[in-house]
Amino acid sequence: MFNLKGRVAVVTGASSGLGRQMARALAEQGANLAILARRIERLEELKKELEKLKVKVLPVKCDVTSSEDIDNAARLVEKEFSKVDILVNCAGASKDAGVLEMKDDEWDFTMNTDLTSVFKMTRAFGNIMKKHNYGRVINIASMYGLVGNDEIPTIAYHASKGGVVNFTRAAAAELAKYNITVNCICPGYFYTELTTEVLDSDYFKKFADAHVPMKRYGKEGELNAGLIFLASDEASYVTGIVLPIDGGYTCV
Repeated sequence: MFNLKGRVAVVTGASSGLGRQMARALAEQGANLAILARRIERLEELKKELEKLKVKVLPVKCDVTSSEDIDNAARLVEKEFSKVDILVNCAGASKDAGVLEMKDDEWDFTMNTDLTSVFKMTRAFGNIMKKHNYGRVINIASMYGLVGNDEIPTIAYHASKGGVVNFTRAAAAELAKYNITVNCICPGYFYTELTTEVLDSDYFKKFADAHVPMKRYGKEGELNAGLIFLASDEASYVTGIVLPIDGGYTCV
């Protein structure tokens, strides 16, 4: 089960953090990869690492807030592989502020990077999937797309990730007739370049210990089982689901 050999996967935000981990997880199951991010030098490094797993890897420089970059990436990937089976929308960033203090440009930056990019990527690569009557779209949202919080004011991040959650449901309903499933993973607290400083603070460690039932952060690799399941042929009747992987944060 869960063999992805011969499948073609596209991963955004693959230059670091969760995107890099997910690209490796897909490669370990045999998938060929198109890895997308703005930092092409990091993608080239990742390519060398993943090719040791005997898979084909295409690095593509792509800013997911740019329609031109995304459409160009779709053309390059289709030319290289002739198809796209799996799309993982993992790229993201945010400006943190509360609802009363957030500036327009901070709101727009977060929404464009975390939500509008998911729409644009799904549009571009979903049209390739449609040609082949097969696809797996996996959106990486956040547990903060399911709940609010009273510790870190980050209203745009909550709104954008909540948008990803319901975009997933709407797209799943629309694309089912093309044999394309659309699902969503909502990670809890995991280390990335953007979160390390906060997660390592004494204050936040005490907060997580009090609010995460498993009393720890997620470890590298603990998103992979959900990812591979949703990317697989075996998940052919699973669409529109929202899967929290958060140590129990959203269950209390």
